[in-house]
Amino acid sequence: MTDAFVLALSGVFDPYTLALMAVATFAGIVSAAIPGFTITMAIVLTLPLTFAMPPLQGVAVMLSVYVGGLSGGLFSAALLGIPGTPSSVATTFDAFPMARKGQPGKAISLGLVASFLGSLISIIVLIMAAPPLALLAVKLGPWEYFALILFALTIIASLVGDSLLRGLIAGLIGIGLATIGPDPIMGRERFTFGQEMLTAGIPFLVVLIGMYAMSQLLSELEPSRSGKPQSASLISGDMRPHLLETLTLTVMKPVNTLRSSLIGVFIGAVPGAGSSISNLLAYDQAKRASKHPETFGQGEPQGVVASESGNSSTVGGSMIPLIALGIPGSPVDAVLMAAIMVHGISIGPRLILDNPDLVYGMFISMAVASVFMLFIGLALMRAFLRLLNVPKYIVVPVVLACCAIGAFTLNNRISDLYLLGCIGAVGYVLKKLDYPLAPLVLGVVLGPIAETNLRRAFQTSDDWTLFLTRPISAMLLVLAAISIVYSIVSYTKRRHTSASLE
Repeated sequence: MTDAFVLALSGVFDPYTLALMAVATFAGIVSAAIPGFTITMAIVLTLPLTFAMPPLQGVAVMLSVYVGGLSGGLFSAALLGIPGTPSSVATTFDAFPMARKGQPGKAISLGLVASFLGSLISIIVLIMAAPPLALLAVKLGPWEYFALILFALTIIASLVGDSLLRGLIAGLIGIGLATIGPDPIMGRERFTFGQEMLTAGIPFLVVLIGMYAMSQLLSELEPSRSGKPQSASLISGDMRPHLLETLTLTVMKPVNTLRSSLIGVFIGAVPGAGSSISNLLAYDQAKRASKHPETFGQGEPQGVVASESGNSSTVGGSMIPLIALGIPGSPVDAVLMAAIMVHGISIGPRLILDNPDLVYGMFISMAVASVFMLFIGLALMRAFLRLLNVPKYIVVPVVLACCAIGAFTLNNRISDLYLLGCIGAVGYVLKKLDYPLAPLVLGVVLGPIAETNLRRAFQTSDDWTLFLTRPISAMLLVLAAISIVYSIVSYTKRRHTSASLE
């Protein structure tokens, strides 16, 4: 094993491999910062380039794109209020208000340091706990998956904003949008109302871009209500990284970072869950644990830390079932698995026994890519911030074009552009009516997963008591019930306090 580790170390720290990893990390950050261009797209585009490389070098390059992509969405989330990837949805809640308050440098550096720490924590957990966590994840049946998603859906209650009713309505709208199109089990059309553009359903990415990007861009074009001239640029203020303050908020207050990272590791280890759930769940738990939950959504630093450490730590978690059992936990992991198999290496429980140098190389590559991500991100920060000094009348059309390209390239369908415009208009109206958009997006993400696993559970057995008699499922349902009650009590208390102050 020592020889394998030394061999992996020499392979990763080869100057040419390090140069390729640095370029790949840069590409991952930039691609994820473009609204609509997902990490999966970046990984798929990278795959053909790795065929001529040695196995370790090819996997190291793809992991670098993966690590860079998980933090790249931070830039557009903080500076534009548009999540670059689904894994940065919760980052917009506090990073964008912080940037709007004149602290864009602090918002981005805080997210980068949190992403770096989350990645390192997940790698440590991966090395120490891969076999037992992988076995736990594999034991989850449709009952446990449904209970887990139901627990995740309770996040809606903590993201409702000023009105519980509006937040729940937004969540139901999201779940309703997710039911349009083919049935996830039988593939039959439903709720298409005879419209051909709806027969394939409404892609989540189109909803994400429309709700956040289109509505935000339309809001930027509004005239100022106060009558005062608006700033010519989108974001202005302090562009320094404030690294000392950032380290104080993350390293010196480790509970939030550690908790969010462990949530990300666990969600990443559950096949099919992924970073789009972990960032929201980590944010929700950080808000619940805070002594001042009312500050979340107003530019709270710990909200940025929770989201970014939660989503970046999924990279280590998702490797657990892949390395230990040969089960890909996400589309990105499936592409990584294909890249390894192209070189004639079999994936499965014997991977670490037959190819220990490759497995150790993957561990080292993720750690090195995390370091590259931090330094490249900090170097790119000033460039991104300078770009926002460009006038709005130039930035808005360019971002709008990127959104349209991202929506179109998902399935190469013109109809998706029409859907993008319609959903953007709906998002703009909902925003003007003070309906929170986060519960809607969460409903679109989690609704289909919940439906699929509920139907699989009843196809396996029509005994509904299995949800309560299977220990993990019962525990998650109890946590979901506690979460709902806690959210309602906290919301009611907050409303009473606000009313008495008025």
